[in-house]
Amino acid sequence: MKMDYHMHFEHGAYDFDWVQGFFDAAKQRGLDEIGISEHSHGFKEFAPLYYEDLILDDSPVGTFQKQWLKKKKFMYTLDQYIDFMNELKRRGHAVKTGIEVCNFQNQEQVAAILGKYKFDYIIGSIHFLHGWAYDSAEIKAEWQQHSLTEIYTWYAEEVEHLCASGLYDVLGHPFNIRLFRFLPDFDVTPYLLRVARALRKAHMAVDINTGTFYRYPIAEISPYPDFMKIAAQYELPVITSSDAHEPEDCGRYVDDAIAYAGKFGWTQSLRFTDRRRELVPLG
Repeated sequence: MKMDYHMHFEHGAYDFDWVQGFFDAAKQRGLDEIGISEHSHGFKEFAPLYYEDLILDDSPVGTFQKQWLKKKKFMYTLDQYIDFMNELKRRGHAVKTGIEVCNFQNQEQVAAILGKYKFDYIIGSIHFLHGWAYDSAEIKAEWQQHSLTEIYTWYAEEVEHLCASGLYDVLGHPFNIRLFRFLPDFDVTPYLLRVARALRKAHMAVDINTGTFYRYPIAEISPYPDFMKIAAQYELPVITSSDAHEPEDCGRYVDDAIAYAGKFGWTQSLRFTDRRRELVPLG
């Protein structure tokens, strides 16, 4: 089966005309099923966690992030999202209800929020390192304030914390800390192993994500080959995704993601229903 399990409606609205574009693109690209994984910052329930975790002082990072939290964030409730997704399913769309949750420090509160709702799958993604949104081009200068040893250490720690919660099915876009082409000149194998071991212990899958290929300077599918080799050795399951934020990007380069996974030996991917998983042919 050809699937795309990581994409977002947030640039539009919960409007049937807007989301039809995603299904049209899916059909054009031969996808059998798609999954929507709205960001947790779209929902009112998660607002306190962002205000607890993010740097929100008067520094360049804090100033930007204070404004970021005011731009089309927390627009809906989870009830509204679930109702909308259920209506899409009732209308016959081959769609699964997912969510992408940031790496909050208070995973107990995340569990309390998520436990009230039914999802087909839950993606956990590292979007912040010590309260800094490292993937935001507007505050890219902050990269110069940290050594890459520090960055890789923080990243591995955040993945381990996320995995230890037992809440998630998938790690979103692993090692997207490469996105701005700040590339280490030291052996990162210990960090790759830490992440792979944490994922295996948590029974989580790897998101083979093309968003870093077409949306960021690194122009590579995440995770990059060095981690893919280790993930294959640890026999971690995979999903494929486009990380689409616009309708026309649904399924974008998913054929490449499938071929990429195949080079490392994967022949199957995961399909999710009500948090249950099954292995299906890749592509």
